Amino acid sequence: MVTSSGARVVGRKPTGRTAVFFDRDGVLAIPEIRDGRSFAVRRLEDFVVYPDAEESVRRVREMGAIAVVVTNQPDVGNGLVGKAIVEEMHQRLRRMVPVDAVYACYHTRADGCACRKPKPGMLLAASRDLGIDLSRSVMVGDRASDVAAGHEAGCRAILIERDGYPDEDSAGADWVAANLTEALDHICAYFAAANRDDIHLDGTGADA
Repeated sequence: MVTSSGARVVGRKPTGRTAVFFDRDGVLAIPEIRDGRSFAVRRLEDFVVYPDAEESVRRVREMGAIAVVVTNQPDVGNGLVGKAIVEEMHQRLRRMVPVDAVYACYHTRADGCACRKPKPGMLLAASRDLGIDLSRSVMVGDRASDVAAGHEAGCRAILIERDGYPDEDSAGADWVAANLTEALDHICAYFAAANRDDIHLDGTGADA
């Protein structure tokens, strides 16, 4: 394995599973666009996923990683949509796309919680619950807050900049992609390089 400092660690056994964390709206699910920014839809009948969402998540699973959704849903806390409706959206999402888990923050910015991105609370909770090694995982989002949450948790981060969205100036992301398929190309290349260093995505290594 090569650390962020460039030093190679020989014979180190990975400590957990590898994951790809996905933001929901603007990444897996098609959002409502207001003033050039993506926002969650508020009606169940409007909830649909991008055409490449299912295949992209399947690619993650085929690599031996797990797929976890981490999403801010402040419309619940602001009283603009019922929590039951959003949870049904997540049930629909899991029927459409083979994700392993969905973590949602229903707080508003004013609540000052530890789970709302850009804070890393949802990623940290998933790491504890699912045995994820965050240092070998990747966050995929379409806002600077997604990138910040990923980095704060110790992950690599990809920013998706779709046509028509304002430029987030890459937000310090490790990679920038035009869509989810391109984001998965980056992830596949990154995981392939990790495997060449004998770090397998299921948490085993050459010395296991």
